[in-house]
Amino acid sequence: MAAPTINDIRQAAERIRPYARRTPVLTCAGLDRQVAAHVFLKCENLQKVGAFKFRGACNAVFSLPESALSRGVVTHSSGNHAQALALAARMRGIPAYIVMPRTAPAVKKAAVAGYGGIITFCEPTLEARQSMQEQVIAETRATPIHPYNNYQVIAGQGAAALELLQEIPDLDVILAPVGGGGLLSGASVAATELSPGIRVIGAEPEGADDAFRSLAAGRILPSVNPRTIADGLLTSLGDLTFPIIRERVEQIVTVSEAAIVAAMKFIWERAKIIIEPSAAVPVGVLWERKIDLTGLRVGVILSGGNVDLDRLPWQSIKERVG
Repeated sequence: MAAPTINDIRQAAERIRPYARRTPVLTCAGLDRQVAAHVFLKCENLQKVGAFKFRGACNAVFSLPESALSRGVVTHSSGNHAQALALAARMRGIPAYIVMPRTAPAVKKAAVAGYGGIITFCEPTLEARQSMQEQVIAETRATPIHPYNNYQVIAGQGAAALELLQEIPDLDVILAPVGGGGLLSGASVAATELSPGIRVIGAEPEGADDAFRSLAAGRILPSVNPRTIADGLLTSLGDLTFPIIRERVEQIVTVSEAAIVAAMKFIWERAKIIIEPSAAVPVGVLWERKIDLTGLRVGVILSGGNVDLDRLPWQSIKERVG
């Protein structure tokens, strides 16, 4: 399969329309004043399972041929993709086999099980996760659905930017976070095809800057010991996402941990919506003003809203236990 086109993204949007939410685009005058730009927030934190990941998983599951349905789907994940795939599979009435590290938080295990995922636990290493997934495939012949390095997933994620531009067609810039690159690559295809001349900019934590380094080097440089509160952005780019990003994304801007926390807290307090640290990273680009977006119309894809309320990043330990 070739890299997704705008037609693939339009087809994905139509395919998932009965199942995924068309999330709202919100504005916040206080945020506009703070960052000196006109900001439009695409609220994927209000998507099913609380993250944009549902779009890609849903498109991949509902793209499966009838011949593959009885065997189900499989992935290894302890995050939003695990929940998204489990829910999408339940909606299509097929099994979803989820390989999770035994050390995954209990709340994530419960969420995946609640969506009907059939969980197999493994040791908390990438090698163990991959090995266990291969074992599950050998036993079930289930179709593997990678969380980002999959063209159907990329096309599904691109539907978020498609909706944003349908509602706000005259944007100057789109900002999206980047981890494995599924959202940013899909958004970049949708944006540059629908609005030639638009600037697509990726946002990444300073402590997990492999996409920034990869784009500068012209080749994938894997993440090494990433350290950031934006735990959804720890993964490295894939060999399917990187070429799209290299072709269509203007630049990757890195953001400090302090800016991530400040932006997240501001959105909670002033926009009155809950976002997770990863979703605050593109807001942090505006916050730190490392690049000049003054006066521009900027679309920001808020990637998710799954937060441990007992471990909010602006709380001190004393506050958490007190």
